[in-house]
Amino acid sequence: MIPETQPYVVGVRFSKIGKIYHFDAGNLRDLHTGDSVIVETSRGWQLGQVAQVVEKATPPPDGSWKPVDRRATPRDLLLRQLWQRREADVVIICKQQASQIGLSGIKIIAAEYSFDGSRLAIMFSSETEDKVDLKSLRSDMQKQFAPSQVEMRQIGPRDVAKIIGGMGACGLEVRCCSKFLTDFNSISIKMAKEQGISLTPTEITGMCGRLRCCLIYEYDLYVEARQQLPKRNKRVKTPQGEGKVVDVFPLRQGVLVELPEIGYREFSKDEIEPAEELENLMKKAQAPCGDDPNCAGCNNNSDKKGTE
Repeated sequence: MIPETQPYVVGVRFSKIGKIYHFDAGNLRDLHTGDSVIVETSRGWQLGQVAQVVEKATPPPDGSWKPVDRRATPRDLLLRQLWQRREADVVIICKQQASQIGLSGIKIIAAEYSFDGSRLAIMFSSETEDKVDLKSLRSDMQKQFAPSQVEMRQIGPRDVAKIIGGMGACGLEVRCCSKFLTDFNSISIKMAKEQGISLTPTEITGMCGRLRCCLIYEYDLYVEARQQLPKRNKRVKTPQGEGKVVDVFPLRQGVLVELPEIGYREFSKDEIEPAEELENLMKKAQAPCGDDPNCAGCNNNSDKKGTE
């Protein structure tokens, strides 16, 4: 139970697999996970569902959270459903209008009404990165769906895949983005290389045409594991002699070593020692210390000379 002296902050989600936003529910401390609430956002009034109660909330940059207006009533839920039923018709009409005015290179993906119908967002994607002029289409949609305020919102390929859903490139029945991902992380080729994954486009590209989101799932684990193992082409000492590392197996903490006159053998991390580092330490220990005043040997010699 959060004390009365602490702010009562809840995380609200506006779609089934959507990002969670924090709101101040100090006036409704009896809210629990699963409750429906009405909140004001930058996109108008929205109906959302409480996804979590934040025990230790970090204040936002502006120093305050927007408040939860009230708990949603049965009438609010019914009103939201009525507007949702119209969204499919909006997409059909918008596609027809775009075709009539000769717009090419764009795809109308989805439409979304605010819970009270005061705002209508039409999501589209573009085949190019160039800015698309949709003033004419937006004007036509505004006349068609007044008094709702119409907004044309461009979304990226990953958001398109999330909305459309379907089977993943890996064979999963439901794509990760449509099943549980609430945010899209930055993915790079380096993540595939670090995990030893083939760089063939079909192996690392998702249905959205971008690098697969799953490349980040185990990336940190591989990075941490590789830090504890020697790199390829490094010389190491093993129970069977000295050899060169030809491959690394991060997850099982082992390396494949090429040994002269023996061939390839796999050893665990505990069975090997870095040969080059050991040789450098030996050379440093055997090297003359010179006149270094911090050297214990020099200090001892000085003491002896002074005694003599």
